[in-house]
Amino acid sequence: MSTLTTDSTVTMNDGNRIPLLGFGVFQLDDPAICEGAVSTALEAGYRHIDTALKYGNEASVGRAITQSAVPREDIFLTTKASFEQSPEAIRAGFANSLECLQTDYVDLFLIHWPMDDETLPGAWETLQRMQEEGLCRSIGVSNMTIRRFEEVIFAHSDRVPAVNQIELHVYNQQRELVEYCRGKGMVMEAYSSIAQGKRLAQPGKALADIAARHGKSVVQVMLRFLVQQDIVTLAKSATPARIRENIDIFDFALDDEQMAAIGDLNEDFFVRDWAPEGYY
Repeated sequence: MSTLTTDSTVTMNDGNRIPLLGFGVFQLDDPAICEGAVSTALEAGYRHIDTALKYGNEASVGRAITQSAVPREDIFLTTKASFEQSPEAIRAGFANSLECLQTDYVDLFLIHWPMDDETLPGAWETLQRMQEEGLCRSIGVSNMTIRRFEEVIFAHSDRVPAVNQIELHVYNQQRELVEYCRGKGMVMEAYSSIAQGKRLAQPGKALADIAARHGKSVVQVMLRFLVQQDIVTLAKSATPARIRENIDIFDFALDDEQMAAIGDLNEDFFVRDWAPEGYY
């Protein structure tokens, strides 16, 4: 295992590099709280910020980035497309995103959800055109399943997304999907990486013991488990102390026995409570 640091990145299939640990802003709805959280994250050393048009907080993210001492070119910025998947809606939504984010490009632009099989191929084609135009440096997808890849994306295009961002954590490791995507050359990116905190009150003896052994929190061990597999991992908090704690995962490593023990905790437990009609 190579030594990981806060500056560690993963190379995508287009040659661009994405920071291994990122800061997510899903459900940070209050503008002041979101802006403050992103500012704290940048001060703490995060250089990867993940947002979306649907989150409604891109303006807060943009203000934090603009007011930060960190240059824009040193920040890897991700946003996601409109849920309306027509080319016109995607481009209009993206223009709004750029305005809110106060930038003229994003580093990664994702299809947020596969909303409809009829419009999905055109949406993916639109992202490819936007990348060619220099609006987004890399393009990918989110919440995409093996069946959706096989029956819709790759049935119409031989272009492989750079990233598939999915719910991924200790209790839901999605091994079949991870293996499939990696076999195609996609980077895996984890959201809800600590299962939205739903199991922290009773994380299980294995996690608690490993955390105690390293003098780390259970959350830090959960995040380390993912980044140690070269899974790009989004951590989210509105609390400054936790934002700083979540990036403090590069001064220890899990050994093979500990990785295996955590791997045994998988139970295909989804924390997301929404998906589009007809999602498969």
